[in-house]
Amino acid sequence: MKKFLSIVVASAMVAATLAGCGGASASDSTAETTENSASTEAAEGGASAEGATFKIGGIGPVTGGAAVYGQAVKNAAQLAVDEINAAGGINGAQIEFNFQDDEHDAEKAVNAYNTLKDWNMQMLLGTVTSTPCVAVVEKSHEDNMFQLTPSGSAVESIQYDNAFRVCFSDPNQGKASAQYIGENKVAEKIAVIYNSSDVYSSGIYQTFAAEAANQGLDIVSAEAFTEDSKTDFSVQLQKAKDAGAELVFLPIYYTEASIILGQADKMGYAPMFFGCDGLDGILAVEDFDTSLAEGVMLLTPFAADAQDELTQNFVKAYQEAYGDIPNQFAADAYDGIYAIKAAAEKAGITPDMSASDICDAMKAAMTEITVDGLTGAGMTWGADGEPNKAPKAVKITNGAYAAM
Repeated sequence: MKKFLSIVVASAMVAATLAGCGGASASDSTAETTENSASTEAAEGGASAEGATFKIGGIGPVTGGAAVYGQAVKNAAQLAVDEINAAGGINGAQIEFNFQDDEHDAEKAVNAYNTLKDWNMQMLLGTVTSTPCVAVVEKSHEDNMFQLTPSGSAVESIQYDNAFRVCFSDPNQGKASAQYIGENKVAEKIAVIYNSSDVYSSGIYQTFAAEAANQGLDIVSAEAFTEDSKTDFSVQLQKAKDAGAELVFLPIYYTEASIILGQADKMGYAPMFFGCDGLDGILAVEDFDTSLAEGVMLLTPFAADAQDELTQNFVKAYQEAYGDIPNQFAADAYDGIYAIKAAAEKAGITPDMSASDICDAMKAAMTEITVDGLTGAGMTWGADGEPNKAPKAVKITNGAYAAM
């Protein structure tokens, strides 16, 4: 999602990521997005002077094949929490943040949610990936627990009124991708390789295919794989090659994408590759030859090399804290915590309120705030939980994400 901005902004790709660090510090920028800007001292779960704290839970994969996503969310959320606490907290109260690993597994995500409930969680930032998020939102809805997912993009991830998201939804990503390819005349003959057993992947593919017809694109090959067959893509690639596909669309996660790029190279097939936010993280895959990703395009709301002050301050703080360059999922989470802060201050909630009462207040407040964040300026939310903001995109150039 990037220079692409001006072209795809009219597409419905309104759904995604939020707050940011600007001016002299990250928390300064978010002050503009709320009527009251409060915070306190940095503490990973410390109490305020009165002993009252807001308990915010987090869920995502910090182990397993999607760990790059979950670790980024955990790190960036903690960074935002520490900044907010250092600046006075939310409505004068500190934040406790407790992040649980779900290994990108729905059942484990529900277990993590129950663990956080036992901890007396009052609000949830999560989950990170779509399938676990769909499972958890059923539970949070039953409990009337406020939930903001930074990156769960499946439509069903926020199907209830207690849930909101920072990232773009799958339908918007698929539609915007087809529009970008068509309007920029990137290619005419398109192959698609997608995971039919994953709601994220199949959801994007469906809307991409529908919009491709409107754009005059020819999908010459559309081949699926499942969780049980995601190591050998020779058949899918051969069909794409035989059909003369100039571009292969990959609405999948980075691990499988890295395998596909490697296998395409070995068979001498060198089409253009285009993906969505699930490809963010491909440059960090262990033992992957990153030169194979040169020229890969992907929709994503954040590029660490952007020159705006918000991004530069965030990247610097993240690198100092964790020794790594933040990805889009980190930006989503960072914006997510600041969005929670803005809504909490708008709603005037206090730590002694029940999770259900907090949820009722937050649901209304989320539709009344505006957040200038890393992943979008002037972000707002509707009662359906979807964010409104302009899309962005990046291209991998010289081993790094570059804004388009």
